[in-house]
Amino acid sequence: MAFSNSERRWVFPLAMASLMFIFLIAASFNMGLLSSVRSINSLIFSSNLPSTNETTVSFVESKTNNHSSPPPHVQSSPRFGYLVSGSKGDLESLWRVLRALYHPRNQYVVHLDLESPAEERIELAKRVREDPVFNDVGNVHMITKANLVTYRGPTMVANTLHACAILLKKSKDWDWFINLSASDYPLVTQDDLIHTFTGLDRNLNFIDYTSKLGWKAETSKASDHRPGLYSTKKADVFWVTPRRTMPTAFKLFTGSAWMILSRSFVEYCIWGWDNLPRTLLMYYTNFLSTPEGYFQTVICNTPEYSSTVVNHDLHYISWDRPPKQHPRTLNISDTERMIASGAVFARKFKHNDLALDKIDIELLGRGSGDFTPGGWCADKRKCSKVGDPSKINPGPGANRLQELVSRLVSTSKVDQRKCR
Repeated sequence: MAFSNSERRWVFPLAMASLMFIFLIAASFNMGLLSSVRSINSLIFSSNLPSTNETTVSFVESKTNNHSSPPPHVQSSPRFGYLVSGSKGDLESLWRVLRALYHPRNQYVVHLDLESPAEERIELAKRVREDPVFNDVGNVHMITKANLVTYRGPTMVANTLHACAILLKKSKDWDWFINLSASDYPLVTQDDLIHTFTGLDRNLNFIDYTSKLGWKAETSKASDHRPGLYSTKKADVFWVTPRRTMPTAFKLFTGSAWMILSRSFVEYCIWGWDNLPRTLLMYYTNFLSTPEGYFQTVICNTPEYSSTVVNHDLHYISWDRPPKQHPRTLNISDTERMIASGAVFARKFKHNDLALDKIDIELLGRGSGDFTPGGWCADKRKCSKVGDPSKINPGPGANRLQELVSRLVSTSKVDQRKCR
């Protein structure tokens, strides 16, 4: 029998509908069968299980976990990321500080600013490249494109942030950032420092701060022009108008330019997932004073970090009375006071001052031109070969430092206290 054209149009939809109906019937049957099987299994095995009033069902994994205790947590020794910077005439001082500070566990960024002669920067790069220990470990990095750094203004902050960014890029393994100049010098070995910081919360920040701005309160209102931001030579600032008012969105803090910052806080300043670090960086671009204040203001206006601050920079610094813009230069007569302070670093020193020789002999056990010895040294006399970087041999300096740090952390009550 022949179908008309109108009838043919219904054949295909009718066939598809039939197939779908058959499929649904089959699926329903299978689901019912599966449900029945589950019900039968439940009936079969439920008689072999204790009642819920007696006990609960235990899996093999839970039994194993109950009978085996987790391995004890072993806190690894911390690592430090250093910036050591200098200017014209600081090559030899910087090199001496670097070798006194060196440890294969750490990371180091060295920088001679744009005012230093090209010959000094080339010589520093050559020494870093050709030193057999630095070359073997690969943890000393030089900023070859020198920055212009002036003490007044934001260039020191910018240079510090630049070094932080390099350290974050070069290594994921450091825990604290420390900035030093060529006129600083360590009072303890790196083994002493590593040993002391092993037991500390890795979120602690050692940064000297105060909300009492003093004469800087007036300079914070000043608007000035910064030749150092674009010029290749150092020049003083010059004034522009109008004057600014004190900010109301955040509270200003000041303090020491030298600090020990946690990696988490450094990442907060560099990665920029919050606007505050960038906003304050723009503000401090036009802040007439020394660079102290940027990191203090950022950390004290950020609730999640303000409670991590220990109000000390772990430096021994001697100031005249009344204090001037720069601290007093230390000499050999200050040695006993430096040791008694328990501090990690002291500043500032003249190049090759006799006090540095005394520190090398009595505190660091370091020979002239050598690395500071420690557990990592394969050759104790010159540390010319790298042994096991995980070996830490703290000396007497660790006791003095531990006493200072314990007192500071306890006094600061960092788990409760906020910057104020």
